[in-house]
Amino acid sequence: MTGPDWVAPGDRRVGILGGTFDPIHYGHLVIAEQVREALELDRVLFVPAAIPPHKPEAVLAAATDRAAMVELAIAGNPAFTISRIELERDGPSYTVDTVGELVDEAARRGVAREFFFILSSEALAGLCTWHEPLRLMSLCRLVVVPRPGAPLPDAAWLESHLPAEPGAGDRAGTAVDRVVCVQTVPLAHSASDVRNRAESGRSIRYLVPPAVEAYIREHRLYRSDHARRTA
Repeated sequence: MTGPDWVAPGDRRVGILGGTFDPIHYGHLVIAEQVREALELDRVLFVPAAIPPHKPEAVLAAATDRAAMVELAIAGNPAFTISRIELERDGPSYTVDTVGELVDEAARRGVAREFFFILSSEALAGLCTWHEPLRLMSLCRLVVVPRPGAPLPDAAWLESHLPAEPGAGDRAGTAVDRVVCVQTVPLAHSASDVRNRAESGRSIRYLVPPAVEAYIREHRLYRSDHARRTA
């Protein structure tokens, strides 16, 4: 699927999993599949970021490589699709802009579609620093998954930490209604673990899908002699 066909016309409940995917690994796939199952999603969009707003100087593998690895990783799951919406847009990859474009596209097609943005409990803790967090929460539901060392938040934490409109008062609880927590199986390794092992020539088998492992090896990604770029 490309362009507006990232989401099929019959997809009514759509999950969005964003990230640099540098590289995509089994942790990403487990989260996407278990959230899909728990919330009965029709589709999960994997959205590689072009320029991460919180890490504008991050050194990343080329967007073409990161997108290629996502495609290889999700090829066996018909409910998974890659969206290049952020790679094709200039400037920082603000989540609210991405979700806004998807919502607008559904409206133009006259499709009643609900979006679920997937993020970790660790990322949720910094939501107030994101670009237009209140608008983001008005456009989609937030789906929170745990990370090792960062368990799912309880209702009291959500009440006290979620962004609220000035003067919201008792209405602050409406923000909590926009959040759903899903207990997934957290895998302890991260993309940085994969990169570090690949850089030193160590095995990354069982950390990433075989096709991604082969791509990293064949393209010598993350090795000291392979050119990377600053986002």
